[in-house]
Amino acid sequence: MRELKKIFIGVMIIVSYVVISPAAVLAKGIPGSFADLAEKLLPAVVNVNTTQTIKIGRRVVPKIPGMEDFFKRFDRDGGQEEGRNKNGKERPRTRQRQSLGSGFIIDPSGIIITNNHVIDKADVVMIKMYDGREFEAKVIGKDSKLDLAVLKVETDEPLPFVTFGDDAKSRIGDWVLAIGNPYALGGTITAGIISARNRDINSGPYDKYIQTDASINRGNSGGPMFNMSGEVIGINTAIFSPSGGNIGIGFAIPSNQAQHVIAQLRKYGHTKRGRIGISFQQVTDDIAESLGMEDGHGALVSTVVEGGPADRAGILAGDIIIEYEGKIIKKRNELPIWVANTEIGKKVKLVVLRKGKRKKLTLIIDELQEGNDEDEPDMSDDEGMDQETQEILGMNLEPITDKVRERLDLEDDLAGVLIASVDRNSPASERGLRRGDVIVEITQEAVKTVEGALARIAELKDKGRKSILLKFIRRGNVAFVTVKFDSKD
Repeated sequence: MRELKKIFIGVMIIVSYVVISPAAVLAKGIPGSFADLAEKLLPAVVNVNTTQTIKIGRRVVPKIPGMEDFFKRFDRDGGQEEGRNKNGKERPRTRQRQSLGSGFIIDPSGIIITNNHVIDKADVVMIKMYDGREFEAKVIGKDSKLDLAVLKVETDEPLPFVTFGDDAKSRIGDWVLAIGNPYALGGTITAGIISARNRDINSGPYDKYIQTDASINRGNSGGPMFNMSGEVIGINTAIFSPSGGNIGIGFAIPSNQAQHVIAQLRKYGHTKRGRIGISFQQVTDDIAESLGMEDGHGALVSTVVEGGPADRAGILAGDIIIEYEGKIIKKRNELPIWVANTEIGKKVKLVVLRKGKRKKLTLIIDELQEGNDEDEPDMSDDEGMDQETQEILGMNLEPITDKVRERLDLEDDLAGVLIASVDRNSPASERGLRRGDVIVEITQEAVKTVEGALARIAELKDKGRKSILLKFIRRGNVAFVTVKFDSKD
């Protein structure tokens, strides 16, 4: 009987373990309440209210015969002539635009972090604390690319503050708290999980967002995202929403990325990002196949800035940068983020692929300067495009004439072939090529004539390639695109 009892107890222990253990595992890390954490964090989160003065157009008094006096009498400016004061001088018309956002204090002396888009172009920035106190804030520095701003308020006593955590330690599925000022309601807490990491939402060159399903709405911008230790691991910045309201897809700037920029804004009032002096595009699987690579990774160099770090290091257009300081480039935005965060003047090691061969290079990081885009050339008529053409892959190719050079503002020594037209239903059209583009290389071989271009395409097809890689110039900018062979070609 005792033996049966022992067996029964043993079986019950096993059953209990099997039944209870998953629940215990699920419960691990799920707080019974966020109240203690909220009570601790709320005082350091602020509302950011901005006012901007906007000049508006002059109001026009209707010119209706016999009704002029009526409209002047009921005019809000006291019946004065539109746009003028009693002395007849022009009277400027303005109105006030107000916006709301969130922020958080990171230093007891009054240093506040928010989004750049919350305070951009504001004449007055007011901060309202959780306890009701209000301060006028000064903008210390702002960065439009990462959408960050650093503010400062003057106070005689230390303010409550929060600290940054290491976002790299957070995992998909971890709980997070978002605190902000949605729809001007004041300090509001929402909870959720990290839904994804390293999200690229095409908002800029440094996209590396944390995605969350914690409720984020208008007015949450600039507010903090906390982990369960009460550390800031993200700055809530954007939402994905067709309706404009929360649908469970919000994005936050990772704390590690933000801290680098915030330190520069506090020290210099602006950012000091690294630069290597190239434009590039991601190596897709199509591009990789056209070059004979096993898979798509790396940065395909489109142009090299003359005299820049890459130029001095010997990097050429058409090179594929596959490693930066020992790190393999796998995603589109990795290289610009790594370069931007590298100290100015530092020597870095690169590995590039040049026509299939690895090459090690060293360059010195320079400081990034802003640039402007050029206007697209006018291609509204056929002047200079009346040569005999050859058709391939849906493109009609012709030589570059003096008229074409003048029309497209091409360099005198530029060699290549002109795309005179593109068939809408062709492989070339599917890849975005259009009339006026100038092809200068086909799968890393320069082409100078139409005959040479046709021969190179035929050669690649005979080798069994499924597509070709075209290097072309549009509006003075260099780009690469793959075009697949059609069954007709």
